[in-house]
Amino acid sequence: MKLKSLKILMLMVLAGVSAAALAAGLLDVSYRPLAGKAPVNLKKAYAGQVLLIVNTASKCGYTPQYEGLESLHQRYAGQGFSVLGFPSNDFKGQEPGSEKEIQEFCTLTYGVKFPMFEKVVVTDDNATPLYKSLAQATGTAPAWNFHKYLIGRDGRVVANFPSKTAPDDPALVAAIERELKAPRAAR
Repeated sequence: MKLKSLKILMLMVLAGVSAAALAAGLLDVSYRPLAGKAPVNLKKAYAGQVLLIVNTASKCGYTPQYEGLESLHQRYAGQGFSVLGFPSNDFKGQEPGSEKEIQEFCTLTYGVKFPMFEKVVVTDDNATPLYKSLAQATGTAPAWNFHKYLIGRDGRVVANFPSKTAPDDPALVAAIERELKAPRAAR
């Protein structure tokens, strides 16, 4: 019996180490700002913040969520929150434009000011490192555009929400507010 308890304890410790290692590396990736040239390391730029990472598309039924995402970003930015958008053309070619075209569309149509990054692949074996890590951490890869991953101040994925979850959904807002109450880690 003692040996079995010891094995369980060891597995729990190893699982905790794996989760901590994944959290430490999740944001240690770099992407160019949309239509930009110099890559931004997400860990350096957003460490200690609560993040909502979203794969976006300009020609999707969920595209109007840009407005709600911008509203969330504005509402909580002063508390250490940011929406990070990653355009993707993975779902039925709903983001076919160039990065410059995507940038203009988001800015002119929805007034998007939250950080948008380069066009990426979010599914399957070709997914970028960030999206591979998000899928690994949650067991859920985006099934469509506007899938949302909530990252806590410690860099861990704390929740994910399907495309149909609107940015003003009470469960999403409550999760963001809960994470914003968590203490900031020392850098």
